[in-house]
Amino acid sequence: MGILPLREALQMAADRHLDLVEVSPNSRPPVCRLMDYGKFKYEQAKRDRDSKKKQKVVSMKELKMRPGIEEHDFEVKVRSARRFLAEGDKVKCTMIFRGREIVHANLAEQTLQRLADAVGELGTVERPARVEGRAMIMILAPKKGA
Repeated sequence: MGILPLREALQMAADRHLDLVEVSPNSRPPVCRLMDYGKFKYEQAKRDRDSKKKQKVVSMKELKMRPGIEEHDFEVKVRSARRFLAEGDKVKCTMIFRGREIVHANLAEQTLQRLADAVGELGTVERPARVEGRAMIMILAPKKGA
């Protein structure tokens, strides 16, 4: 509609039962639009909800083990890790030490590495194994193509 004085633009909006909305306040002269502001806000909220639905929320699943884990129990943990990674979740592998087990940190690290190798086609090591308090923690993330 071109450049109009503020009073004239407000009168035009009132005549058409619309709102005068400032779109670009930093430009010279400021750019304004005639629109139904309530409808605009509703449609914008609707777009935001739709885009939120399409987002995949990556959650963190945790597997807890001990350094002396038996072979069958280890295989169960591997299957669980595979399932979590296939669903697109991250996996936090926690090796819990009790008493003097922390002396065998190298055994725990080998076990966590075996787990990472077993799920290698589905996930990658996001954070390598390191001791935090009385536990050793490693984080696996799903591969992009999986």
